[in-house]
This record gives sequence, structure tokens and C-alpha cells, in this order.
Amino acid sequence: MSDSTFYHTSVLLKEAVDGLDIKEDGVYVDATFGGGGHSREILKRLGPKGKLIAFDHDADAWRNKPDDERLIPVTENFRYIRRFLRLHGHPEVDGILADLGVSSYQFDTGERGFSIRFDGPLDMRMDQRAEKNASEVVKTYSEQQLHRIFEQYGEVRNSKQLAKHIVTHRNKMQLSDVSSLKALIEPVIKGNPNRYLAQLFQALRIEVNDEMGALHEFLEEATKCLKPGGRLSVITFHSLEDRIVKQFIKKGNPEEDKRDPFGREEAVKWVLKPLTPKPIDPTEEEIKQNPRARSARLRVAEKI
Repeated sequence: MSDSTFYHTSVLLKEAVDGLDIKEDGVYVDATFGGGGHSREILKRLGPKGKLIAFDHDADAWRNKPDDERLIPVTENFRYIRRFLRLHGHPEVDGILADLGVSSYQFDTGERGFSIRFDGPLDMRMDQRAEKNASEVVKTYSEQQLHRIFEQYGEVRNSKQLAKHIVTHRNKMQLSDVSSLKALIEPVIKGNPNRYLAQLFQALRIEVNDEMGALHEFLEEATKCLKPGGRLSVITFHSLEDRIVKQFIKKGNPEEDKRDPFGREEAVKWVLKPLTPKPIDPTEEEIKQNPRARSARLRVAEKI
């Protein structure tokens, strides 16, 4: 049960770790430990003096922790990377890897509420210590808030109609489990029901875990933590994430161009050099073995 294949099959494993250009005595970060596949591959390439600091705020992930004294585990969200690297005495590192996909284990464990395939609590918290869950979002958000997250994070076709329907009818159900949410929205589902539900669940998961906010913070902080010549290797799984990572690597800023108090555009200091002009996609062979790899994109950059 503790084997990492039980938990998660790492996507673009060799390509993402190759992107770090590992030095045997270097210090590296796996910002999303998950099933530990990328961490194991990094440890394989490190010498006895090398170090790996791994982050994961999902306590279940650490069931896969390898017994290796070179590994420092941190049970925190990767948005706090800079704070905890300082705490562990490594304010600057040689490379940082992040795999932004939800782990197979999280999808395959009904009690976590991530999957449309199982009935379970409407939860979706990656960090069980967090207060807000998916049930609370569905039950308390305004129609405008729901419309925004369904449209932006799920690209749901009829996001406005869906939000209105939920707000109009949600008091008739408890909405504490996956099956009650499915029953509530059944009348407004458009197109392929599985695809529609997957988009809705993605939107709720991103909102519950503030995934976009965490990604923005992570990219800003990770860049500050890299030594000159250090590498950033990031795997994304949907267009929203990929756009943020692409823009950040290109401009050093994942949002709109910053302006000073007088409304003038501030010069953005480029600190990253893209090493992958186009993202690296999984091979047909990998997709055949692991269909969840299909939407993965890898981008690698070097700190100037």
C-alpha cells in the first residue's frame, strides 16, 4: 500500500527531472511531493551530499516518504516555499520542480470528494486542516461568485444558468455529498455529463484550494529562491495554469503588467530564461500507459 504506484503515476517523470540539470551535491525542491515519483528520481541522481526538500500539504502523501536522510519533508503548501526553505537553512537552491496535477490517489479515494466516480463527502480539500470545503462553496457563495468560478476555473458552457439553478434550488437539499450535488444540477447539464461534471468539479476544487492564488505566490517566491543558473521545471494540466506559468516565465509576472501609483507601466525585470520555447508534451506511449497524462505540459526555465 505504501508503494508510490498505488498513490500516483508521475507524469513526464524523466523530462521534468532532466529539466533540473541535477548536480550531485546540489540542493533541490520537489514542491508537490504527491506520490513521490519525482522525488525518488531526483534522489537517484543526487550524491551523498545532495539535499532534497519536498513540500506537500496533503498529509496522506507522506505515506510514500522514502527512508532517505537527504530528504527533508515539509507538510505545507508550496506557496510558502521561501519561508520554509529559509527555516531549513537553504534560502537558495539549484532547482525547483512542481507537478500541478491532482494525484491519482486523491481522485481514486471517494472520501476526499475529488472524483465524479464515487459518492462521498463534498469536500475537495487538499489540506485537511483548511476550513473551507466544496459543500460550503456550493451552499454559501452568491450567484455571481459561483458564475465566476464555473466560467473561469471550469470553462463550464452554461456557467451563468448553472449558478442561478444552484442558488434557486440549493435550500431543498443538504448538499453535503457528491450524489446530492449531481442530483441538484442534473436538469441543467449540457453535452456529455461526465465532461460537464469534470469541469464543474475542477472549478470547485480550484476555488476550495485557492490553486490559482497559490500558483501565483509560488512562482514569485520560487524565482527568489533559485540561485543564478538554477532551474524551474513546472508541469501543468489545464490551460489556465499553463497560461499563468507561460506568462510568468516570459515576463516574470503572472498577472497584468504592473503600474506605479501614477498609472505608468512599471518596467518588469526579466529573471527567467525559457528553455522550452514550446511546452514538452507526454509521448503517445506514456499517454497509452497513463491516460491522465494526456493534458500535461512541461515548461522549464533558468534563472538569469
